[in-house]
Amino acid sequence: MKFLRRLFWICVFIGGVFPLTIILFYWVVPPLATPLMFIRDDPIQYDFVALEDISPNLVRAVLVSEDQRFCEHAGFDWKQLEIVWDELIYTGTASRGASTISMQTAKNLFLWPSRSKVRKVLEIPLTIMLETILPKRRILEIYLNIAELGPGIYGAEAAAQAHFKGSAKKLTVRQASRLAAVLPNPLTRNAARPSTNVQKRADKIMRNMRIAPASLWSCI
Repeated sequence: MKFLRRLFWICVFIGGVFPLTIILFYWVVPPLATPLMFIRDDPIQYDFVALEDISPNLVRAVLVSEDQRFCEHAGFDWKQLEIVWDELIYTGTASRGASTISMQTAKNLFLWPSRSKVRKVLEIPLTIMLETILPKRRILEIYLNIAELGPGIYGAEAAAQAHFKGSAKKLTVRQASRLAAVLPNPLTRNAARPSTNVQKRADKIMRNMRIAPASLWSCI
């Protein structure tokens, strides 16, 4: 019984207290690294910058392409989940994912990249913790700094330097849309030398940016 009690409290600490403490820490301090950075074999390019030092073009491109309800939901986009669920029921496959920026941030900060039911289950409480503790602006700031944007390339600043030889603050609409276009699969897509499919996706993101209402990024 003593062993079971110790095991229980260890699980509580690892599953609850530890991530809560880390998230509180990340409110004011940039993440030093993420699990993905250690999993990949490529040399790490990572430079955390404030959201003010990231072009609004990239902020808008990512919100348009990755999570158009970021400012509305509390971590989970139930409307998108319903669409994906209906597709799975009627076709057996889903044409898109339902992960929000908050969910992706939780995954990138604490979990591994491979798809699994266990990882998805763990994402839920971590996302709730993240949304409860951190403001939307900070969640997006962390996401834009730790998202994988190429082999060994993490975050907007490193990606801007690697792909466009400039700073994240000076990214153009075209450059930002290309970076957003590679997010679903940054290991096989290149923002500097986009394939036809990546450029088509980038063009669609640019069109959506032009017509997107200001409310889409009202919380930033």
